[in-house]
Amino acid sequence: MFETVIGLEVHVQLNTKTKLFCSCATSFAERQNSNTCPTCLALPGALPVVNKEAVIKAMRFGYAVNADVNETSHFDRKSYFYPDSPMAYQITQLYRAIVKNGELFINGDDGSEKRVTIIQAHLEADAGKSMHEGSISKVDLNRAGTPLLEIVSGPDMCSSDEALDYLKKLHSLVRYLNISDANMQEGSFRCDVNVSIRPKGQKEYGTRVEIKNINSFKFVKQAIEYEVERQIEAYEDGVYDDEVWQETRLFDTAKGETKSMRGKEDSADYRYFPDPDLRPLIVTEEMIAAAKEIPELPEQKVKRYTEELKLKKYDAEVITAQKELADYFEELLESGVEAKNAATWLINELLGRLNKLSLDITESPVTAKVLGELVAKIEDGTVSGKGAKDVLDYMIENEVFDVDAIIEELGLKQVSDDGAILAIIDEILANNEDKVTEYKSGKEKLFGFFVGQVMKASRGSANPQKVNELLKQRLS
Repeated sequence: MFETVIGLEVHVQLNTKTKLFCSCATSFAERQNSNTCPTCLALPGALPVVNKEAVIKAMRFGYAVNADVNETSHFDRKSYFYPDSPMAYQITQLYRAIVKNGELFINGDDGSEKRVTIIQAHLEADAGKSMHEGSISKVDLNRAGTPLLEIVSGPDMCSSDEALDYLKKLHSLVRYLNISDANMQEGSFRCDVNVSIRPKGQKEYGTRVEIKNINSFKFVKQAIEYEVERQIEAYEDGVYDDEVWQETRLFDTAKGETKSMRGKEDSADYRYFPDPDLRPLIVTEEMIAAAKEIPELPEQKVKRYTEELKLKKYDAEVITAQKELADYFEELLESGVEAKNAATWLINELLGRLNKLSLDITESPVTAKVLGELVAKIEDGTVSGKGAKDVLDYMIENEVFDVDAIIEELGLKQVSDDGAILAIIDEILANNEDKVTEYKSGKEKLFGFFVGQVMKASRGSANPQKVNELLKQRLS
């Protein structure tokens, strides 16, 4: 039996307007190499100046994960030679990062809450982008110098499921904090996975393999599971030392397997040393106050939804998993509808339909205000739950969102007038005297028959609650 040991290094692109050490814009949808300056291009004499906004966003993350936020931190140079790095080094933080010793709680494999340590989160500048067209390679340096927050976890996760839960909670957190859009497809949130195995009970770690730059939750899970299986097979076949060595691997998404890329460097290979162009980063009281302005986070929302709104924990966790979904729910509540009804219609009805259409909540044609109006019509008895589903389908299919007009057009308005319903009930009872006698003799299951007959006679327009209430009066 083997134990898997996983640690993650997540690179989060901070959503600042300008780069980390210069005033160039961080928008990449520009002509190649247009958002550059002497600092980005590492021209002689150009000096870096730290972006205050990026520092505050890094600090805000630190406070959100209960970390130590260093009021004095340092920048270092990490030497490496790539075409998309004009400096031939990266400005980062190794020896004294701005955030140290944080924590994030996930769902462990055994169902209990599990603490994952965040060793540190440090600021660093991103590299440019290499593009390969046949035998020609090109470099776009618009991205060079973009502020990144690299978040380094401890080796605390033991399965792909735990790693995925950690990654999703981290992704949600940085979006709630509004420090990054965390768009994985665009590279704003990418992950390096460190994986090793060891026989169960062994204290020493196995040989660590790093899988670089995975940009989807699905591929993270696949890469971990493939790599774990590869290492276990090598161990069982007696070739562990030959096939598993400290290296950097890539994940081939087409084949679903990891491939060797290069030997993994140690810190000595990067020749780290303090950056001589940047003085120690000392934060001010004003920056600390700004960084501590933290919005309500997912865990806090879950607690409020379950304790104050009496939602099921599962529903609360579904709603808060995505910031935009929680925002939609909050707006839905502003319609004055019951929280449980709002959650049911959001999760079961609207999300179910959006999933079939491969749409996100941000792409929903039905706004929170409109859905709130529909739920309110159910609560006041204007339309039945079944009828409301037809209204929702009609809105999505036809992109018409006038709730009252749709109810009228589809003939779904419920009859709640006592006199009209009693007239139908009296007719049904008169036509079924034998069954009325049976009911009064103790065959109470026939009550459902009478309800069905009344609903059928009213073509579904009678308010079921009223029907039940008035039928009981007549039959008694």
